Amino acid sequence: MTHPTRAELGRGFCAPGSGKLETKVSAEDGQIVGRQRSSSADAAQLVVALTGASSGVGRAAARAFAAKGAAVGLMARGADALAATAEEVRGLGGQAMTLPTDVADADAVERAAEALEDQFGRIDVWVNNAMVSVFAPVAEIAPEEFRRVTEVTYLGVVYGTLCALRRMRPRDSGVVVQVGSALAYRGIPLQSAYCAAKHAIQGFTESLRCELMHAHSGVRVTMVQLPALNTPQFDVVRTRLPGSPQPVPPIYQPELAAEAIVAAASRPARREWWVGGSTTLTMLGNSVVPGIADRYLARNGYDAQQTGEPVDPRRGDNLFEPLPGDRGAHGDFDRAAKTRSVQWRITRHRRALALAGGGGSLALLLRRGR
Repeated sequence: MTHPTRAELGRGFCAPGSGKLETKVSAEDGQIVGRQRSSSADAAQLVVALTGASSGVGRAAARAFAAKGAAVGLMARGADALAATAEEVRGLGGQAMTLPTDVADADAVERAAEALEDQFGRIDVWVNNAMVSVFAPVAEIAPEEFRRVTEVTYLGVVYGTLCALRRMRPRDSGVVVQVGSALAYRGIPLQSAYCAAKHAIQGFTESLRCELMHAHSGVRVTMVQLPALNTPQFDVVRTRLPGSPQPVPPIYQPELAAEAIVAAASRPARREWWVGGSTTLTMLGNSVVPGIADRYLARNGYDAQQTGEPVDPRRGDNLFEPLPGDRGAHGDFDRAAKTRSVQWRITRHRRALALAGGGGSLALLLRRGR
């Protein structure tokens, strides 16, 4: 997959910094892991705050930003996975600051932002990605479980965005990337708490975008709407289903989502980025014939979210506390997951297609995207 150059990433929202060279190689809380650099990022280096950074989409995004030489503040709860992510960021040429954080705690998010800004001098991009979920019918989800999903998946985005705005608005520069889903527009059975949180993020982001436009602010907010992805979420999510949870096919690899997040950070004037043909079909279809979608999901939505394997009764979950260990970016569905998307190639390069008249370029993208 291709990514924007470092110059593209930094254009428009990097301010110069300076400081004495120092080396910090500890991956302990709030410490730098990376190459020897100044304590403040220079103008060519992007400084990224990334929530949910230790697993799945966040892990893939940390790698993608690191490959461009970014300094990445890694926010997540699990110490083992955070340390492993930091090592990967360093190996790819970036810098990492581990920031153990539960995004449901607004004060903790603010402390993480302060630490990252103190170390690197600024925050250029804030990516809100952290999430938890519960797989169960509405009547089987407890009030405290609804509250927890809302606090992490929705309010975590609000708290992160507020931290970003406090730092970006005085500079009149910066980008907030909200990691959304097709489920921000279309609810599905068995994931009511998660769908509700993603809908809330969508409404919050639209309100904020209008306010920034009204203020003629240089701060940008954009949202990336993702398809079903092969992440470890399905191994750690709380579930009351008889079958093991799975993403609804078609399934894509998390690196595709990471590419979209990096693209959104570099071109935030686009209000939304849709990723995957299934996302486009879901969102457009629901806007035209939502009743048909209701009936289809009532018939097929239960089986589509479960494998044929029963749930392990010893299975733990990460709803309230992180599970030990490091699960990386990929889940158990590598064989079924797609690494590329024709739709994404078209939307990623739509300006070039328009300038080229569409025909020949579209044919080329289709051939490459098979």
